[in-house]
Amino acid sequence: MFEEAADMQAGEPLFPIEPDESTQAKVGRVLVIACGALAREIVALRDKNGLDHIDLTCLPAQLHNTPDKIPDAVRKAILLNRDVYSEILVAYGDCGTGGLLDKVLEETGTRRIEGAHCYAFFTGLDAFDEMEEDQLGSFYLTDFLARHFQTMVIEPLGLDWHPHLRDMYFAHYTRVLYLAQTDDPSLEDAARLAAKRLDLPLEIRRTGYGLLAPFLGGGSQT
Repeated sequence: MFEEAADMQAGEPLFPIEPDESTQAKVGRVLVIACGALAREIVALRDKNGLDHIDLTCLPAQLHNTPDKIPDAVRKAILLNRDVYSEILVAYGDCGTGGLLDKVLEETGTRRIEGAHCYAFFTGLDAFDEMEEDQLGSFYLTDFLARHFQTMVIEPLGLDWHPHLRDMYFAHYTRVLYLAQTDDPSLEDAARLAAKRLDLPLEIRRTGYGLLAPFLGGGSQT
């Protein structure tokens, strides 16, 4: 199921909401509209913290390649579901929309998690700013990006067919910084391979789920 998060096509949500003739079926329930890159983490937090009142639907992670399309995709998902849910939460940072996503949320009376992107809300906003100030030129990985590095980074950039483009894309990067949500040796190995592929040194920091847990109502558990 989670492998689908890297292969989702536009308009084909992961965890689609099943129609129900009775709007009462959703009273008291919360819908989380999330980036497909967060599906595994949200399900893990929901299950761990007993958040049985939460439903989840995801938009394609590939929307990050065209962030101008994120606001309209989120708006559509909100409008399709807001009449039957007691609350809708949006698990997106600004994600390169230049404030346009926040305008959609203001229009629809919906709120999102704090932060410009998932790197910031996994680490914590102040901690991320400190990391940026400490060393510019970091290429960030999350569990999702480590797991899907080939399909989310290598293939979209054409590095399999044009390896010389590596120097053009990554000439000014100084490290790969893997922000680990889980303690998974296989993902650490994947991050090492990703760093080797980019010819950059690797650093690993364990963030857990960061601000995602309190946003969903699961306390501060990581």
